[in-house]
Amino acid sequence: QVQLVESGGGSVQAGGSLRLSCTASEFAASKYYDNYYMAWFRQAPGKEREGVATIQRSRGNTYYADSVKGRFTASQDNAKNTMDLQMNNLKPEDTAMYYCAAGLYVGDPPSLRSSEYNYWGQGTQVTVSS
Repeated sequence: QVQLVESGGGSVQAGGSLRLSCTASEFAASKYYDNYYMAWFRQAPGKEREGVATIQRSRGNTYYADSVKGRFTASQDNAKNTMDLQMNNLKPEDTAMYYCAAGLYVGDPPSLRSSEYNYWGQGTQVTVSS
């Protein structure tokens, strides 16, 4: 069973930074792990889930939603089996629950549609105050 665990959420003022981490310990032991895309999504109350960034595990290529380009950076640490999201210059509209997800067939270029991702973490809350 694939288990993804997010950490690093919290509260910050606008303009501040946070770093989220997604741990995939047992999943990382799978021989299929490197075939996956690992992504970050977010969902604010009353809004649809929005794709933020995705990483092609095998090559490390990253793709971002326009709303976060230049502010957020996704990366992976293969030694720790984690995927991180560095969020800088945070805005109140970034407030949401952030989820880590894994998907195998997400298209080319890779999709940030939630329907394309198969496995999900429980989420970590990010709150940005003005």
